[in-house]
Amino acid sequence: MDAFTRLFQDHPVVFLHLVTALGALVLGIVMMARRKGTPQHRAMGWTWGVLMATTTVASAFIRDHHMPNLMGFTPIHAFTVFTAVQLPRGILAIRRGEVELHRRTMRGLFFGACVIAGVFTLLPGRFLGRLLWQALSGTAA
Repeated sequence: MDAFTRLFQDHPVVFLHLVTALGALVLGIVMMARRKGTPQHRAMGWTWGVLMATTTVASAFIRDHHMPNLMGFTPIHAFTVFTAVQLPRGILAIRRGEVELHRRTMRGLFFGACVIAGVFTLLPGRFLGRLLWQALSGTAA
């Protein structure tokens, strides 16, 4: 837990990004397994949307100058743009009654922005990846 305390103290934006992304991942898994169209699904969906929006905004302020980048923006920031476009699109789709578009958009967001981006984020050479692998191996950060 010491690594997460240090992360919160030294890099609060990265900590916010991590906490909201993990929350969105877990809630997304729960939502995928449950029945759709219920009041509970709607409440969880709004919570998931807020988590994703917060994760997206936080990611826009995270810089990695150890990777190829353009003014601090790296290829993984493509997920930031993807989410910033697709999240409102998915919300508008369901508000217009376009259930199939909503379903496809939100599933794409979950797998693209939570699962695939998460895998890239946790690669051993990345900041959060290093923290994870060091914590799992018991070495100091």
